[in-house]
Amino acid sequence: MTHTLTKSQIALAALAAIGAAAVAPTLATAAGKTPGKYVAGDFHNHTTCSDGAISMQKLVKKVTDKTTDSPWGLDWFVQAGHGGNGNRNCTLVEDASLSTPAYPYVAGQGPTTTWSNSIGAANLKGNGGGVGGNGNMWRWQSLQEYQYPVVEYLAAYKNLPLFLGLESVVAGHEHSSMSVITGQVPASLDNASLPAGPGYTALGNAAALAQWSYCFDRGDTDTSRGNVTGSSVGNNWDCSNPASADSTASTLGWSATGRKLVQPGGSGTGNKGHLKTLEALKWMANFHGQGSYYVPAHLERAGPFNPDGNNGFNIEHLRNFNNVAPNVAFGFESQPGHGASSNRGEYQVKRNNIGGVLTDSAGGTTFGGTGVYAAQVGGVWDALLGEGRNWWFFASSDWHNRGQFGPDDRRSTQDFYPGEYQRTHVMVRNGADKLRPQTIVDGLRTGNAWSASGQLIDRLAFVACTSYAGVGARTNASVEALAVAAATNGTDIDKAGCATMGEKLAARPGADIVVAIVVRDPDGANFSPYTFPNPSLAQVGINQALNKPVLDHVDVIRGLVTGYKTPGAADYAGEWPRNTAWLKADGTTTGLSSVPAAAKNLSAAIVKTFGNGSTAWTTVQSGVDNTTFLKMSLRIPAVQASQYLRLRGSNLPAAVPFETDAGGNPLSDIYTNAGDTTMLRIPCNTVGTVLTGDAINGCPAHLATVAGQKYVSYDVAAWSDLWFYSNPIYVEVANSVAVAGVK
Repeated sequence: MTHTLTKSQIALAALAAIGAAAVAPTLATAAGKTPGKYVAGDFHNHTTCSDGAISMQKLVKKVTDKTTDSPWGLDWFVQAGHGGNGNRNCTLVEDASLSTPAYPYVAGQGPTTTWSNSIGAANLKGNGGGVGGNGNMWRWQSLQEYQYPVVEYLAAYKNLPLFLGLESVVAGHEHSSMSVITGQVPASLDNASLPAGPGYTALGNAAALAQWSYCFDRGDTDTSRGNVTGSSVGNNWDCSNPASADSTASTLGWSATGRKLVQPGGSGTGNKGHLKTLEALKWMANFHGQGSYYVPAHLERAGPFNPDGNNGFNIEHLRNFNNVAPNVAFGFESQPGHGASSNRGEYQVKRNNIGGVLTDSAGGTTFGGTGVYAAQVGGVWDALLGEGRNWWFFASSDWHNRGQFGPDDRRSTQDFYPGEYQRTHVMVRNGADKLRPQTIVDGLRTGNAWSASGQLIDRLAFVACTSYAGVGARTNASVEALAVAAATNGTDIDKAGCATMGEKLAARPGADIVVAIVVRDPDGANFSPYTFPNPSLAQVGINQALNKPVLDHVDVIRGLVTGYKTPGAADYAGEWPRNTAWLKADGTTTGLSSVPAAAKNLSAAIVKTFGNGSTAWTTVQSGVDNTTFLKMSLRIPAVQASQYLRLRGSNLPAAVPFETDAGGNPLSDIYTNAGDTTMLRIPCNTVGTVLTGDAINGCPAHLATVAGQKYVSYDVAAWSDLWFYSNPIYVEVANSVAVAGVK
């Protein structure tokens, strides 16, 4: 029998899971912090383990080296492919340059060699020997037995903070970046002796991550309990959770054989899948509460949620995730990867066929490379922040391949390498210790993080302090000095009465809030291979090389905190408007008037803009390395209500045709998406003489061309249009609304 859950049943289930009030997470306080630094990384990318183009070893080398050929130099890296299964042996390497003692190059066998042709079909585990006996290995086996040993070995061999994650195929939805780090890269590895010849036995393990993949990934229908077919020898996993009575619910597809939820199909598939995903989060919170994270990926891409399928995330689903597991589900990737693809982020108008209806990605396209949930001031992200939730913004590469180019080419019609274009900078408080998976995950959880594209900025200090008349008075200059010191040292502040990203500043009614921002717009070239002038800026008479972007302005965005929404209430759930109800045929939008109350926060607005044509910033020289920083501050007088502040900035001024509106907000990227050449609007006219390599001086041949005219598209569109986003600082005013989700 097929069971269909109504919206009221979904809401009641969520309410029962969290009780009358949401659970507040355990987060860093604003003083007495362990010292740390902002370090850059990526947690969403692919190798031949799933549908990527290169081996694990090549990807690690590409993104962590600091050489001419591979200059990205990330500080930390999580290798995370799709859940489900795959047929290629990603532990094999492309050539002898990638050979290591434990994993040498094998002539005639590269990373596209199948598992059956390298380890033998008899070694495939699970029902029927792998996936139905067709030579595909379940992801749980790949993670546990093959991918993890390679990652651990490379972490020790290269002395790098590497660990494994997963891009889960989400029950009821689309994809999510996640990991369970328990057991991975133990401290004992620091002093381990590595083998001098082939073969490596790991000291740690990814058994917890592998179990999660078996238990909860929608792409895993295996019911072997992680064992060899017909045998009880193996993992003998049991996915039940004593902390949740629903973990073995028959209505959600509990299999007594597999000891897991096998999501049933038919009517209500999406609703039941969502409840299964809530069980996955409750399992993580119960068994690995401090050793896991769950971050929905490119969450606008698959359009609105489909109650009868597996598509998209509405705001109520994000609220449910955060309610049941606030220390695990604490943010989203609303700045997706695939930045060089024909449709930026792979977001597209009428991308999805849902029940026979062609449906847009939510928002239709990206906006300045960011999904509408975060790019729209007053939209979904501001609605979540307006509740006072720990819900943070992240960016990742979603690396797969270079499209029409090879993996060593600097041009791309699909993806950028991790660290090449997008980076998440996170405060990791490791003191005198080395970077480790636990402190990296702890850093992500705090929300003390910011993301930037195209190396627009590479340092940021964002500080808010209380100031009271008489004793406790602070000047703008004194708070600026704190921010300058933090930015020049790549760290943050540790001062009573002050807070930074992901933290809550307690204030008495009537206090002034002094906000200081210090950024570094790095000198010289970024990682773009294009040296010709930015065609988007050429429209407004600005001559600026694509590989030497200049920060134009910084916006300070403020919104009020009004408290958590109640599951089942009218303002708890609502989908982003579909099709032309949001993105009109000419590429403009209908605005927030068409967005349901649950998915917007009308109090959110830009309260200050610094930079060109706005309030000027001040340049200061670092006392550390004499590089130039930009310093700015504002004063919010006599606060009476709880609120939050967040930042964004761009290389584009306001009113750049087809890029920004008169207020400096990003416009729809439909005007630079080659997926629909009829909408292309920005010409690229520079004729060059160097057409390959790292210094291409003219519009490349691969740009979309209409009637002989090249247009900004693919990777040129991405390098033309750069943004950074910070996470918020909360201000909790006594006798106003409590900021319940953040300490």
